Amino acid sequence: MKFKFLLFSLLVAFSTMSCLDNMQKAKANTAESNKENASETTGDSDFKYWTWITADASRTDESYTEEFKKYKENGLDAVLINTNTDPELLARLTPLAKAEGLEVHAWIMAVNRPGDKVALQHPEWYQVSRNGESCFDHRPYVDYYQWLCPTREESRNHILSLVEGLAKVKDVETVHLDYIRFPDIFLPIGLLPKYDLEQTTEMPEYDFCYCDVCISKFKEMHHKDPRDTDDPQIDMEWKQFRLNRIRDLVNDAYKIVHENNKELSAAVFPYPEMADHMVRQRWDKWDIDYVLPMIYNNFYNEELDWIGFATKQGVQDLEAKNTELHTGIYIPEMTPADITEAINQAKANGARGVSFFDGGAFTPEKLAAVKKASEN
Repeated sequence: MKFKFLLFSLLVAFSTMSCLDNMQKAKANTAESNKENASETTGDSDFKYWTWITADASRTDESYTEEFKKYKENGLDAVLINTNTDPELLARLTPLAKAEGLEVHAWIMAVNRPGDKVALQHPEWYQVSRNGESCFDHRPYVDYYQWLCPTREESRNHILSLVEGLAKVKDVETVHLDYIRFPDIFLPIGLLPKYDLEQTTEMPEYDFCYCDVCISKFKEMHHKDPRDTDDPQIDMEWKQFRLNRIRDLVNDAYKIVHENNKELSAAVFPYPEMADHMVRQRWDKWDIDYVLPMIYNNFYNEELDWIGFATKQGVQDLEAKNTELHTGIYIPEMTPADITEAINQAKANGARGVSFFDGGAFTPEKLAAVKKASEN
């Protein structure tokens, strides 16, 4: 009798435990299902949509309000505004954009400073190529390539003072560094025919910077002159010296903007190893809050899935960093369907957002593609 009672008790206990376990599983499945349904209903609210734009002081406030409203109504969250480092123009436009619900980021051409009236009074501030020509009067590739030396104290302090001026503008989210690198030692392959060039080695007229200050500081550190090397492109210390000059400039800018309660972002080359090879830019080593790699697939004769490849590579290289990656997309030659696919490639490979170059290239159909993506 006791045995039968014990057996009955065990069966009841086992049945009760099974019921509880099934109830817990059902609750978990329901919670997960609700979570997925909420995501489908609201879309990915953490995925950000940006666009680069260039300001014109002669335009009216009304015309800018209309432009900003158009962006917001079509799913954009942020504008990166190039005011040619004019804090007053930036201060005028920032409240107009914010009134329409957009973030504002202050876009600055950093090391490449075309038409900089202060810098042009100091020819010694400019980078010098391996063949001894200065960007002050011998500009590589295009006339607007007027690169300042990131090593020389006076030129780097000038760049940092411009960063600080933009960082002080009220309600700006980040100062956004562009051209934060050396001139292209290798152009994107899709652009070479435009300049009738073949670049299979590091050509001296595109190899920078060999100014007196760079050479002196390098010799002080490494006790040799890179100009005496038959093949400077295999001198890893000389390459690293230049990577570090850009890194140090970025890290100083980071301190400045954070002292002004802002953050730092940058437009960079597609992924760190590629940027290292092409423009002496190793952005996974920087102190920076956001990077917007310019994954312009057509510049490299690549298909749309390359946007996903390059995005994933950059995300992986940033795994140990507290830096967000938002994929830069070049839209002038894209169809609306291409834009949709580019956004999907970025999302699927870990980007936290996408930025479009540039606002002026949007058609109603292209904006509609962005809006639809932002709602999914």
